[in-house]
Amino acid sequence: MDERQLRILRELGELGSVTAVAEALLVTPSAISQQLRLLQRALPVPLTERQGRRLALTDAGQALAAAAVEVETALARARHTVEEFVERPDAEVSVAAFHSAGAAFFPLLLRGLAGPGRPVPRLVDEDVPQEDFPRLTGEYDIVLAHRLDFAPPWPDTVAASTLLREPLDVAMPAGHPLAAKRRVTPRDVADEPWIAVHDGFPVLAVVEAVAAAAGRRLRLAHRINEFAVVAEVVAAGGGIALMPRWTMRPHPALVLRPLSGVQARRHIDALYRPERTARTAIRTVLAELRHAARTIRERDATAPGTRATAGPAT
Repeated sequence: MDERQLRILRELGELGSVTAVAEALLVTPSAISQQLRLLQRALPVPLTERQGRRLALTDAGQALAAAAVEVETALARARHTVEEFVERPDAEVSVAAFHSAGAAFFPLLLRGLAGPGRPVPRLVDEDVPQEDFPRLTGEYDIVLAHRLDFAPPWPDTVAASTLLREPLDVAMPAGHPLAAKRRVTPRDVADEPWIAVHDGFPVLAVVEAVAAAAGRRLRLAHRINEFAVVAEVVAAGGGIALMPRWTMRPHPALVLRPLSGVQARRHIDALYRPERTARTAIRTVLAELRHAARTIRERDATAPGTRATAGPAT
């Protein structure tokens, strides 16, 4: 039995004929009769009986019709609860991000959502290989993920909104001989010791592209994923590294130089299950993330000279 069948039974008890029920529910009498037959098959006792020209409910039918009122009331209450959940502007929204995106976006998100009547963010850091980001959307409402400019798109199981297309520059100590150049090429950096990320993380593919463009293998001196740690190792003379231009705070001992000859750019995307955007709070958080992305891009225009000194890498 389902809600529709129970409603038909309830209407029949009040109106007394299939034709009257059909008129009330704006369907054909045959459709009403079919639903009554399906309902009757599911139960071991008769639900209706003829009383002259009137089709009346048996005692069992009356009992079920009374229960139908409770069912409809409960379902109406459930729908109202869902509507309140969907429309509630100050609901909790979980947001996961890899480390450098979290460092850049989380503070702006918290400030942008401060105040009454705004969504309540629950922030989590998740540093996973690129192919694992989509599965995180089952656990979190919004996932900040990164992929390279030339990487395949995310699977159709998730929706994606690109927040930034961020250049990856070569980070080196401020006193490094290559710091005098406005841009560097793969051949310029091929003989330097490199600090690279672990296997499976997007930036490594750019390092491999640098090696291919230079025609030689690079010496990977260290493997470190966290860019804040990478910056300190570069500053200490441990090698050079690829660093994101916008989402890392400038380091006073480093300079960033754009890289020519390879595609050195990553997408920072907000991933989410499409059905979750029915919630007002999630749409609000997505809009705030887009606003934060604009702030991050604009902040680069006023950054000191230790940042990249030329246009976006291509």
